[in-house]
Amino acid sequence: MTQQGTRHGMVDWELAARIGARAAGPGPEVGAGEAAEAVAELRAGAERSTGLVADFTGLAAASGTAPLLVVDRAGWVQANADSFARVIDPIADRLAERKGPPRGLTRAVGSRVTAAEVGVLLGFLGGKVLGQFDPFHEPAGRLLLVAPNVVHVERELGADPSDFRLWVCLHEETHRVQFTAVPWMREHLFSLMDQLVGSVQPDALVTDVLGKVSELVRGKEGVSLLEVVGTPEQRELVDRVTGVMSLLEGHADVVMDGVGPEVIGSVADIRRKFDQRRGGVGVLDRLLRRLMGLDAKMAQYRDGAKFVRAVVDRVGMEGFNAVWAEAGHLPSRAEIHDPDAWVARVHG
Repeated sequence: MTQQGTRHGMVDWELAARIGARAAGPGPEVGAGEAAEAVAELRAGAERSTGLVADFTGLAAASGTAPLLVVDRAGWVQANADSFARVIDPIADRLAERKGPPRGLTRAVGSRVTAAEVGVLLGFLGGKVLGQFDPFHEPAGRLLLVAPNVVHVERELGADPSDFRLWVCLHEETHRVQFTAVPWMREHLFSLMDQLVGSVQPDALVTDVLGKVSELVRGKEGVSLLEVVGTPEQRELVDRVTGVMSLLEGHADVVMDGVGPEVIGSVADIRRKFDQRRGGVGVLDRLLRRLMGLDAKMAQYRDGAKFVRAVVDRVGMEGFNAVWAEAGHLPSRAEIHDPDAWVARVHG
């Protein structure tokens, strides 16, 4: 059950989840037997991946703290409606605390940030995401694997189903390990998000978003709706969040490819085909990816993986694992592109 829309009516989360589920659709046609097999194989792959990730990284996940859910597209949309509420509701609270009669701002935000628009966003993503660690779920997060999307992509790539499912599980299980083996990571990420939300001036939010859309459509590099910020404080917070997310995503990619050759015979072929697919297919798909910041997300995978590999080459996996010791050891956005600077700062 999603949260009821905020008491200020900014978003009706139940409606957003329903619209998102319809927009995502049911996914590929899969017989009952094949569906059961896919679910069972994903569960088994996630369980197997826990030990493989631990052996490769030296990180041990706390057992039983972050459950695994194999979901359909509607289930993923539902989970993320809850997570969106966790991030967006504070903005609604700030809007409601403003003094005086309703202004154009309130009407503009109310007309744009609606359940329908959020639902369409969730629906678009719900048809593409293979898996996700949801850190917003209490008490310690949860791992979601989206079975119909995994089946859809493995068919599209012509990949061996068992190999592809384990490959996906390795990436997503790495995220579960990151958040459960590093107990301060979840609260640190929450703190950064809360600071970023708290820095937003609602009067500027709608104007800035609308101003960026034309730049996005024209294909201006380095611009996404996820980076609509203007003050030095906001840019510094975005840089910190980008540094963390690049580390987490790049680390997971390194793990899945590092473990892969030992247990997945076709891993090289899967990686080659999957990287080609990550670019999007068609003009509309590429535009939507830019609007939703998915281009930036792909850069996080690429840049973060380069950082992790470079640091491991210099100081080994044990030396790299100093990154998990405390928040002060996390790389900045600049250090993601300059691994030597991180090594010099942390290791001297």
